[in-house]
Amino acid sequence: MKASGFAQKYGPYALVAGGSDGLGAEFAEGIARRGVNLVLIARNEERLRATAARIAAAHGVDVIPVAADMADFEGVARRLGALKTGALKTRALKDGAQDVETRPLEIGLLVYDAAFAPIGPFADAAPDDLAQAAAVNVRSPLLLARHLAGPMIERGRGGIVFMSSLAGGQGGPNLAAYAATKAFTTVLAEGLWHELRPRGVDVLVCTAGAIVTPGYRGASGAKAVPGILPAGVVAKTALRALGRGPVVIPGATNKLGRFVMTRLLSRRGAIGLMAKNTGGLS
Repeated sequence: MKASGFAQKYGPYALVAGGSDGLGAEFAEGIARRGVNLVLIARNEERLRATAARIAAAHGVDVIPVAADMADFEGVARRLGALKTGALKTRALKDGAQDVETRPLEIGLLVYDAAFAPIGPFADAAPDDLAQAAAVNVRSPLLLARHLAGPMIERGRGGIVFMSSLAGGQGGPNLAAYAATKAFTTVLAEGLWHELRPRGVDVLVCTAGAIVTPGYRGASGAKAVPGILPAGVVAKTALRALGRGPVVIPGATNKLGRFVMTRLLSRRGAIGLMAKNTGGLS
C-alpha cells in the first residue's frame, strides 16, 4: 500500500504501545514514514521523549509521547481520553482572536508491541511478575483493542496489529507464562480479523521468532537462535502485510520452523524442541 493510501486508511494518528525503543520504535518509524501521526506509549519517559522528538524531526509528523504502564489499562485509557487535537476548526471572534475547537484524537491504527516476559522456572516466578505478564500481554491488548475498535467501526476504516511469538505455538519451558499469553494473542487476532474485516477494520497478528532488541540482548542465557531478525525487518514485514490476511510470520526460517513445529512434530516433540532453545534462560 502506498504511503498516501496507508495514511488515508489508518490515519490520522496511530498508537504504538511499547514505542520507546526496539521493535516498537521501528514500527513508529515505519508508520511516520507513511505520513501518519503518532501516539507513543511506554514506561521510560526519558527514552520515550527522545524517540518521539527524533521521529517528529525526521518525518515531520506530530508525535505525542505518553509515559504510562500498560499493566494499568484504566490509567492508559484515562490518558488517551485526555488527549485532544486542536486547530481542527477555528472561529473568528469579534476581537480578532480565534477560538480553537478541540476534540479527542482520531486513532486509526493500533500497534500493540508492549510485552512482559517472566523468564525462568515457573515455580520460581514471583506472583507479581505473573500478574504483570497477564496484565500487559493479555488484559491491556484485549481492552485497548475494544476501546479503539468502536470508533474505527463507526468510521468504517482502521487497523490493529498485535505482536505475537512463535513461542505461543506450543508450551515454552522457562517461558511458560509468556508463551501462554502469546497463544492468547494469536487466537484473539484471528477471531477479530474475521469479525472486523467486513466492517472496514484490518486486523493482523505478527508471529515472530527471536528479534534483535534491547530486551532480547539483556536476557540472561539469550543466544543467536536460527531465524533471528533485526527489529526493522519485522516491523516492515508486518506493516506491509496489514490488510492482506490474519497472520504474518517474518523470515523464511521462521516460516519453516512454524511448519515443522505445528505440522510435522507431535505436541510432545514440539515442546521438547522448544525446551532446547529456552532451557538456558533464567
